[in-house]
Amino acid sequence: MPPRRRIDPVAGREAVVAWHADPDAADRSTVATAVRYTLEELSLLAPGRSVEVRVPPYGAVQVIEGPRHTRGTPTNVVEMDAQVWLRLATGATRWVDAEDSGAVRASGQRADLSRHLPLVPLADGSA
Repeated sequence: MPPRRRIDPVAGREAVVAWHADPDAADRSTVATAVRYTLEELSLLAPGRSVEVRVPPYGAVQVIEGPRHTRGTPTNVVEMDAQVWLRLATGATRWVDAEDSGAVRASGQRADLSRHLPLVPLADGSA
């Protein structure tokens, strides 16, 4: 059974497009909707529970098939701020560049999300 959507896909995509148009001017509500929508997209694209992806304070999801995490600190964790996550989700930044710069904190063998990104390609400016 697919995960239940909390963010309407149309509203989520609109929030991503609005954020992408001017990231510095996007209000907290727009950023929150865009982050939560893209985290949901990742959970649909890469279902599972072996990697926890955190974008505080907006959300976290468990994704990617493999050993399930049940208690304590997960062995596979990816964490970043909202601006970095949205740049990755839209293709404005490559995974390797974000990781190399230290903008992404990733630990564990399954914590590389590069094959699942971008989720909402907008780097060319299209909506």
